[in-house]
Amino acid sequence: MSALAVPARRPVLADALAPHRSRVLDAGLVLAGAAVVALLAQVTIPLPLVPITGQTLGVILVGAALGARRGALSMAAYLLIGLAGAPVFAEFSGGPAMLLAPSFGFALGFVPAAFVAGWFAERAWDRRPVLAMIGFVAASAVPFLVGLPYLAMIMNAVLGADAGLGAVLAAGLWPFVPGGLVKAVLAAVLIPAAWKGVRALDARR
Repeated sequence: MSALAVPARRPVLADALAPHRSRVLDAGLVLAGAAVVALLAQVTIPLPLVPITGQTLGVILVGAALGARRGALSMAAYLLIGLAGAPVFAEFSGGPAMLLAPSFGFALGFVPAAFVAGWFAERAWDRRPVLAMIGFVAASAVPFLVGLPYLAMIMNAVLGADAGLGAVLAAGLWPFVPGGLVKAVLAAVLIPAAWKGVRALDARR
């Protein structure tokens, strides 16, 4: 085997709990993942431009539990449902006007973030807390790669704030770093614990 070979995909939690996959089951899991993030979106600490929410925790959990593809599809469904008008975003908001919200770029980043969390889970990193922590911190950073440029665009082009890099980081990065680390740690505890539960159930069969 080449030293550069990509590790094979391993089963994720959803595969272990429901080994007989079908399109109907996958669709149900995708929608269930969107519902989890919608629920955690309502755990909110309001800030002037971008609120602190529980969404990132939900994104990591959904991505890790469903895997890269289904996790990303789940977050894409979440965005489409919200843009269609369902009140699934923070503070029960929704509708196409959310495209002009300063925080919407972070929501766009949920799709690749869930994919990253799922990618690490498919390499079995989610079964050990330390490895899970590394993978989930990486996934938690992804929304900022999309959200910060989007925030800068809205602040300057829509709100006319003439905001520089420091103002954008103050509004969209620094307040969220401690909470992001806490959520990554929490996910790195919950997902390996869920795997322990799965192994315990298998041992009893």
